Amino acid sequence: MRYQITGKQIDIGEALQDHVKTELDETVSKYAERPTDASVIFSRNAHEYVCEATIHLSTGLTAQAKASATEIYAALDLCRDKMEKQLRRYKRRLKDHHQQRAQPVELVGASSYILAGTEDAEESEPASLQPMIIAEMETQIPSLSVGEAVMQMELAGAALLVFRNEKTGGVNVVHRRDDGNVGWIDT
Repeated sequence: MRYQITGKQIDIGEALQDHVKTELDETVSKYAERPTDASVIFSRNAHEYVCEATIHLSTGLTAQAKASATEIYAALDLCRDKMEKQLRRYKRRLKDHHQQRAQPVELVGASSYILAGTEDAEESEPASLQPMIIAEMETQIPSLSVGEAVMQMELAGAALLVFRNEKTGGVNVVHRRDDGNVGWIDT
């Protein structure tokens, strides 16, 4: 498994990097057969250390966890525990989908834009109907079944997921509703 261990304005030493690799290898090997890569980012938030971990699995799914603690090793341990809980919860579903899927998840490139918000909230009418683009990025849209999309959304802790439906080929959206259920938009 490839690791990318970084710190935002924090110096990450060799001992911490070795500890991260050991802990994540142990956790992921229990629940996922072939993880491809992992990204771990450490940062500071006032007096606490924050650890954000993302693991990409060979099935195309991504597991994410974030935790904070007053010590950097404790933040890693809490983050690892959250990741382990997610992977344990979805172990059966991950294995079932992995056996059905002969090929890795296909990703389709798409453009992603960030639009500027309104400067004055009380302004009733915008000066222009054309919004100002402040960032443009490339993003990947996975080809998944609806069940895999819901699982991916829950693993990532995201509010919604845009995906290409494997059965119909159309772009679909699954989202977390206010009532706690999952909504599915089929275009």
